[in-house]
Amino acid sequence: MNFHRRTVLGGLASLAVPLPALVKPAGAADKVKIGFLLKTMQEERYQRDKAAFLAKAKALGAEVVFDSANNDEQAQLAAFENMLSRGARAIVLQPVNTGTAGGMVTSAHKSGVKVIGYDAMLLNGPLDAMVMQDSWAVGKLQAEAMVAWLKAKYGSVKGNVVLIRGQPGDSNANTMSSGVLEVLKANPGLKLVADQSHEGWSPDKAMATIENLLVKSGNKIDAIICNNSGMARGVIAALDAQGLASAEKVFVAGSDADLVNIQYVAQGKQAVDIWKKINPLAESAAEIAVTLATHPDKDAKSLVKADRVINNGAVDVPTLVTPVVLVDKNNLNQTIIAEGFYTHKQVYGK
Repeated sequence: MNFHRRTVLGGLASLAVPLPALVKPAGAADKVKIGFLLKTMQEERYQRDKAAFLAKAKALGAEVVFDSANNDEQAQLAAFENMLSRGARAIVLQPVNTGTAGGMVTSAHKSGVKVIGYDAMLLNGPLDAMVMQDSWAVGKLQAEAMVAWLKAKYGSVKGNVVLIRGQPGDSNANTMSSGVLEVLKANPGLKLVADQSHEGWSPDKAMATIENLLVKSGNKIDAIICNNSGMARGVIAALDAQGLASAEKVFVAGSDADLVNIQYVAQGKQAVDIWKKINPLAESAAEIAVTLATHPDKDAKSLVKADRVINNGAVDVPTLVTPVVLVDKNNLNQTIIAEGFYTHKQVYGK
């Protein structure tokens, strides 16, 4: 894919151009049906995605058919076909397999149904629009924080680094990882001792990977960067068994800002996590879905004011990009808590 990158300054990425008010609340007579299909509800964040999407769609007068697929490609295909049969006029899709989901889009188009990608760009399919965070910026923020941590600890940027990826071949995992690898390439003192993908974004498999690497290396791992928060929890569990679950001993980065991970950051077990602001992502997706569903004869490019255009191997996809924020122990109160994502009591227990 041809991702047009933007520079991220000061550890805070605010990349989205505000979405204009494309739609107005619909009356009962013109209620439109849209679908929202997530790949999983495994991670805590997806409860927020679902709630924000449903609330926005309801405010716009739309009816939502919701489902998730437990990271199962065939289950997602069945759910997608069910949404088509139930009369959804636009479907927001977070694909389980970004490499093969294009066939679902082609099938939807035959029925005159628009498809909006969500969170992870599917490849080689005629997607109508896309709403996502800047995944490359996520990886870059993680790796830049690691570089600063290593320099503070050793006086120079050196050390053994592990990259924990999500689903093999997933476009989101690959793009996040590319941001990490770019920083590694610019710092020759860093040694990438493992770069491992994990089926189903599994925390247990991530834990097993780190357990094995700790044995093989004699615990000589300096930094571990994970594509999501769930796998970071698995990593922390493996480190904890060796007395290494400390942000002073091993740098660990996650991404999704699940509550447990933010608690780990506050406790000093995990160095950083990336907060992907959920409400702008889910609400923008709902707005676009309603807009495309109520204007079936218009091209999406004429209706969606995109931040950028991304070629997914088949078409140029108008894409909205929403903010990501690096969270560490120093800025936790000023970011996640100040903006109401979690309360002080949730994070600190008091």
